[in-house]
Amino acid sequence: MTGGLPERLAEFVKALRAQGIPAGPSETVDAAAALEVLGLDDRALVREGLAAALVRRGGQRAVFDAAFDLYFPAGVGAPERAREEPSTLEELREELAAALADGDRQALSQLAGLAVDLLGQYGSASGPGGGFSAHQTLERLQPQTLIARVLAAVRGGGARGEFTDRLDRDEIRRRVEGFRGQVRTEARRRAAEVRGRERVAKHAIAPSPDRVDFLIASRTQLAELRRTIQPLSRKLATRLAARRRRMTRGQIDLRRTLRRSLSTGGVPLRPAYRHRRPGRPEIVLLCDLSGSVAGFANFTMLLVQALRDQFSKIRVFAFVDSTDEVTHLVTTGAADPEHLGARMLSEAALVRWDGHSDYGGSLRQFTQNWPDAIGPRTSVLILGDARTNGGDPNLDAVRAIKARARHVHWLNPERRSLWSTGDSAALEYAEVVEMHECRTVQQLGTLVTRLLPV
Repeated sequence: MTGGLPERLAEFVKALRAQGIPAGPSETVDAAAALEVLGLDDRALVREGLAAALVRRGGQRAVFDAAFDLYFPAGVGAPERAREEPSTLEELREELAAALADGDRQALSQLAGLAVDLLGQYGSASGPGGGFSAHQTLERLQPQTLIARVLAAVRGGGARGEFTDRLDRDEIRRRVEGFRGQVRTEARRRAAEVRGRERVAKHAIAPSPDRVDFLIASRTQLAELRRTIQPLSRKLATRLAARRRRMTRGQIDLRRTLRRSLSTGGVPLRPAYRHRRPGRPEIVLLCDLSGSVAGFANFTMLLVQALRDQFSKIRVFAFVDSTDEVTHLVTTGAADPEHLGARMLSEAALVRWDGHSDYGGSLRQFTQNWPDAIGPRTSVLILGDARTNGGDPNLDAVRAIKARARHVHWLNPERRSLWSTGDSAALEYAEVVEMHECRTVQQLGTLVTRLLPV
């Protein structure tokens, strides 16, 4: 390895760890060995070799690729064409339309660099307040408005069937989205040259889906999270089954162990156990569906529903300023998770007044109307941010739930540092029941595995 490359590799691995990719010393050694074998002549080969050495889990490749483009960039400084006679915006759009029609990846990559240099610079590129913006570049270039022009060029004036036309349009949209990704990559590369790779890697690389904060996730990110439900549920079901097997193993049965040891000369090589036969537990979810908290609650409901085989009974209750049972909607909503929240708000009696959370009244209604929902085998998960809008938190209702249930846990999607701010009653509830910060899928998976009873 040439001088300086080990340090660059170490910085790259450090950036991956900061983004949640668990690359340790052994993976770093593997990556260094891969670089030594592959060399640096073929950048695509280097990318794949490092990915094979450093990426161990699904869903992390996009983060790896973004970091790789920062620490092993395809070029330095402005693209060659930008140093020549500058292009106008209209010329750039004409060239982009032609490259999209031809599907020329190399031309699209060059145009992305040219667009960022021409349209994305703000402030002084070498000054402390300057840099390059992908958002500014794309807002000025508007590549999505070229779809009709590109489609006409692809058709070449000939008539096509409706099905073929739709396929062509979808393909062009994919090319446009790919170009937008190249612009983002190029803007990060140029910004890193001005502001430093470490700073840009920390703030400009989108986190992997399992590290996205529920409360600030975009619609696209929430859709990606919903797609992770089935894989995550299978993984959690395996963990819960393993815990159940361990928990059902009781104390050593001395009599049976001694009897077994007769075949091995009195040495107890195979201990015998008194196996316990615990029944499968029941789960009750009590979910706040108001505002941005609804995304977190919907995802958790669908995840627990996907784990239904691990429990004897699951009942789901939702509330905004009124409480209603929505178990049947969650069961049928597994097939259409995107519109589950909207169906609950329209078909269940969750809103009586102004649509703001009323924890006190909702908890009281739950304890009064469904006293049979909680028993000695029931574990209750309360999902919500505990923001009461200044109303009575009704701690007595929570105490009543805790007194009847086997376990009660509260999952709060807000940062722990915000629990004592504004109208949050989180710290008051936390004195009655155990409250856990649960902002990401990663935290949710850990909590579900640790908290759900076996």
